[in-house]
This record gives sequence, C-alpha cells and structure tokens, in this order.
Amino acid sequence: MTKTWEQLSLIQPIVVKMLMNSIAKERISHAYLLEGPKGTGKIETAMQMAKSFLCLQRNGVEPCHTCTNCRRIHSGNHPNVYTVTPDGLSIKKQQIHELQEEFSKTGLEATKKIYIIEHADKMTPNAANTLLKFLEEPSSDTTAILLTEQSHQILSTILSRCQIVTFRSLPKDALINRLQKEEVSISLGNLAAELTNSFDEVLSFCSDEWFAQARTLVIKLCEALEKDTTSLFFVQEKWIKHFGEKEQLQLGLDMLLLIYKDLLYVQLGEEDRLVFQDQKGLFQSFSYSQKRIVSALFNILEAKNRINANVNAQLVFEQLVLRLQEG
Repeated sequence: MTKTWEQLSLIQPIVVKMLMNSIAKERISHAYLLEGPKGTGKIETAMQMAKSFLCLQRNGVEPCHTCTNCRRIHSGNHPNVYTVTPDGLSIKKQQIHELQEEFSKTGLEATKKIYIIEHADKMTPNAANTLLKFLEEPSSDTTAILLTEQSHQILSTILSRCQIVTFRSLPKDALINRLQKEEVSISLGNLAAELTNSFDEVLSFCSDEWFAQARTLVIKLCEALEKDTTSLFFVQEKWIKHFGEKEQLQLGLDMLLLIYKDLLYVQLGEEDRLVFQDQKGLFQSFSYSQKRIVSALFNILEAKNRINANVNAQLVFEQLVLRLQEG
C-alpha cells in the first residue's frame, strides 16, 4: 500500500519532519540507519525516501507516485534501488558482494542509487565487514538505508557511519482510536494492538478469521489448564491444527503471555489494565497464586526462545502445557 509523507507523519511525526527537512534542503546523508520496533513504519519510510530521491515529478518533497520511477520502486523492480534481505537466518557476505557488483555496473538509468538492507543486525561478521568497506568509500550518488529492530547488534563502526533515525512505538491509545473509526471489534482490537505497533497489521489481524479463532482457542486452553485433565487432549485435537506454522505458534504464545499477565492484574486488583476485558469474570474465577502466574510467564518465554532456536515446536509446546498444568 502506497504511503505519503503526510500519512507516515501520523505514525512517526518526528522522523518524518526530520527526513522531509533533509530532502527539502537536499542534505541527504550517504547512509541512514532506521531503528525501532517491528511495525513502526521503517520499510514504508525507506521506500518513500527512495521515491523522493528518484521521482521525476516531485511536488516539493512528496513523490508523485505515478511516474515511471515511483511505479518501479513500488513494484520492486527499479534497477537503481537494490534491496537485501536475510537469506535464511542471516545476511551473508556473498549478498553484500552481489550488491557491490550491481552498483559497480555502468549504464544505469539514473545517477542516484539506493540500497536498502532489511534486518541489518542479521549480517554475518564477514558480511558486516564487507559492508563497512563499502560504507568507508561513499559515492556521492549512493545512499544506504539500513533497517533494524536491534541496533545494538550492529558493528559500532557501521553505526558511526550512519545517520541514526529512531522510530518510536505508536501509542496503544492512538491505535485503538484509529481502530474504533474502522468499526473494529474492541476485543479483537485490544489484543491486536498489544501484538504489533503497525496499524495496517492490526487491521489485517482483525479482519482475519484465523486470528479471531486463535483468540478463542487461547482462552479455551486456559480453561482446560484450570481443569488439569483435558489440556493435553485439547492441544492435540485443537491447538496444533490451528497453530501449525512456527510464526502462528509464536503468536499463540504471545496471546498466552497476555492472558497470564491479565491473571496477574486480576490478582493485583488492576482489572482496568486487562487486554481480555470480556474475560474478566472467567479470570476472577481462577484460583492461581501469584507465584504460579510468574512461573507460567517464565515458562512461556522459555518456550518461545526454544522454538526460535529451532527445537521441535510441537514437543516444546506439549512440554510447556505440562509445566503450566503442574504450576
């Protein structure tokens, strides 16, 4: 979906103001690092920057979105805009070499060249050192845009050569207010807004039947855990079928974390902070101690880490359920 600078300013006003001023004054850095949590508009901003740099009919700082360059950037096939993404779990040295080779070619359509590196923190040490050499000899017609959620994992020597642009999480209240205008269910909206800072992603969650069913299954799992004897049967019959992919299971675990946080809020008498507001009566009926809730939160986080480490997801989850059952 095409975003304008005005639309992006609703998400990241400080970032957009700074970038628009730089573009207006033609003070473009040779390298930018866009850092911040997932869903805060980094990739959309990088694409908007590329359009503003290369647009043939720019109106002030706003690209036209309709010229050949804008359309080709939007579709991902402009020869002067090169994007690098992780190959598997990392960005490899060969990928940076291919970027350098691509940019050394002559006869490209415009003088300005832009490369975007997504998840720059996932570069291997060799890839990072290769990129550093590229950054150390900046060309006046080349702009690097690095994106990361974890800038602390990037070489300090790379950071020192970039203009760092920090993206802030969109306040939850702002997300909820925008969702209400879209007539999104409050129960789904509250949950989605806890899982992502991206308004587009929240809307996508709330319009997906899978997400609504996932919310229901997480609540039913908690009820099964309370009854002790039915939880493993529930996992095998219902849960595994619905959360079949790794990313889906991680999302399910995130929802489970939020439920246990809600149980803690009930214990502390802070019901106004509940994410699952419509389940307040159910949560009040549970007889969980604070110690058991804290233990559950720890075990869920540990399960998420094990799944990220590529341990068998179904086995990890079944072990988690047994631990949650035992308290």
